[in-house]
Amino acid sequence: MDNSGIYVGLDIGTTSIKVIVAEYVQGQMNVIGVGSERSDGMNRGVIVDIDKAAYAIKRAVESAERKANIQIHDVVAGVPANLLKIENCRGMIAISDSSREINNQDVISVANAASVHNLPPEQEVIDVLPDEFIVDGFDGIKDPRGMVGVRLEMNGTLLTGPKTIVHNLKRAIRQAGLNLVDVIVNPLALGKTVLNDGEQDFGTVILDLGAGQTTASVIHDYQLKYTYVEQEGGQFVTKDISVVLNTSLEDAEKLKVQYGYGWTADASSETFPVNIVGQNEPAAVSEEYLSEIIEARLEQIFTNIKKQLEAVGALDMPGGMVVTGGGAALPGVTDLIQDVFGMNVKIFVPDQMGLRHPGFSQSLALLNYEVSLSEVSILAKSAMVESSRVVPEQDDNYASSEDQSTNQTNYQQAQPERPIKETKRPKQPKQQTAQTSTQDRLASVRKWFSDFFD
Repeated sequence: MDNSGIYVGLDIGTTSIKVIVAEYVQGQMNVIGVGSERSDGMNRGVIVDIDKAAYAIKRAVESAERKANIQIHDVVAGVPANLLKIENCRGMIAISDSSREINNQDVISVANAASVHNLPPEQEVIDVLPDEFIVDGFDGIKDPRGMVGVRLEMNGTLLTGPKTIVHNLKRAIRQAGLNLVDVIVNPLALGKTVLNDGEQDFGTVILDLGAGQTTASVIHDYQLKYTYVEQEGGQFVTKDISVVLNTSLEDAEKLKVQYGYGWTADASSETFPVNIVGQNEPAAVSEEYLSEIIEARLEQIFTNIKKQLEAVGALDMPGGMVVTGGGAALPGVTDLIQDVFGMNVKIFVPDQMGLRHPGFSQSLALLNYEVSLSEVSILAKSAMVESSRVVPEQDDNYASSEDQSTNQTNYQQAQPERPIKETKRPKQPKQQTAQTSTQDRLASVRKWFSDFFD
């Protein structure tokens, strides 16, 4: 599949919005523009003021447009892993004509069947990730199109999450005058970029140090298995510095960046001036004292995350831990992480020109993930548009089943809206889907359940 073209990744963070414009030609990525602006209307990685967030997004996109010398219309955006659930799913359909080859619509239909799920009213299906297809009992098939059979099954992974977060994201992007091509769960994209092949296979923990929250994700067997979001990040470190040293938040952030260390043992006893609120003369503070403030908050964050990872056995992963995000740029932070978690730790920093900072990892990962999607994955994801019309029902056993699942945690979601022509993807049978009546869709779902239990 030829995915050549221009892609735009939009990473909406708590303190900054980053936009990367990249051109993919024959599998090679060339970054042609980068925009980064201070975000607004955000709280702990989630949009809480749509108008302010839309204006901040527009500013960041305009910055990238000037540098890339192009006009941006379509973007790929990511959402954090808040309140996301990861579950196994299975779908099955009957092929109407045994002599007919399996086509695109059959893949969409079986993905739609796999995504039929009882959900609380505040949640929706985000994505369905096909793991394998089964044609007449023959499993391990990655792409069933072109094959002949009478029964098509799909085993996959279902991602579900809260409607509010995704709705606010979509609304803010549309209000900024942009077309949202795809929404991707952030840890899902990070795993494809910050980990090598062996780390994705044998199992690795990704620690994303954001400003508003810190996210731990477990990738194993090339799949996202678990995530946990700690609702504290670098922004809370800045607040601690501000309170303890009695200085403004702006000055506290500058002190953290210029003099701060994540590991107190690396800091020196040298002093620097600090502007104190209510005093005319600055006070002298040592690097060691500033680092003690920073280390105390970071250690608390990492200790809370460690408890969650220990509960699912993630600390025994052979791949160790890969750290990224803006907080990973703090000197000495890897020493503290290694001391708290007791596992091998390394930092991922993008190697592309103009992106050599861990804060750009997420926006770069969104692009890499989008361009690497197969046709089958795109077809399966397009089924979410249809499946979202199924009226969700509250499951009385929902809470208890959530506690029993090892793959259910705190996450976040996304529902795709992807114009095929912009990304040069295979045309999807939109017209046929649009012409299908509500009664036909409900009859199809009932028939699937009838065939399954027969």
